[in-house]
Amino acid sequence: MAFRIDDMDRKILGELQRDAGQSLDEIAKNVGSSKTPVWNRIRKMKEAGIIGQQTVLLDAEALGFEATFFVLIRTSEHEADWQNKFLSALRDRPEVQEAHRLAGDIDYILKVRVKNARAYDVFYQALISEVKIHNVTALLSMEELKSTVSLPL
Repeated sequence: MAFRIDDMDRKILGELQRDAGQSLDEIAKNVGSSKTPVWNRIRKMKEAGIIGQQTVLLDAEALGFEATFFVLIRTSEHEADWQNKFLSALRDRPEVQEAHRLAGDIDYILKVRVKNARAYDVFYQALISEVKIHNVTALLSMEELKSTVSLPL
């Protein structure tokens, strides 16, 4: 049976997306409820898989990661063996923040966060030494205009 969320669940999720570090008392106050019902709803949504891993968002630039590259990959390889090797190579590299398999002319797109262009080249050289790739295009983001992990509830 699918878990159904109601308006109160949406309010709670909105508060958690805004700041998951809030106390239960703060969340309850902000959604117009009390602590125990909010805790029960959060627990149920965790059990249902609606709420996943909780983490902290870091300021990449403050930590010296000033370059974001979007890497477009075309491959002539589509066998399971190649895909497993490629996926393993991506998982082993913390610079890869996102990886998507696409429909269309481009097979994959990666979001790669590094300190600078030289660090990107090190990443690129390591990747192509492990996995055969037909074509790679790297696009440097000049400015991040919007970034969010929040869903439009």
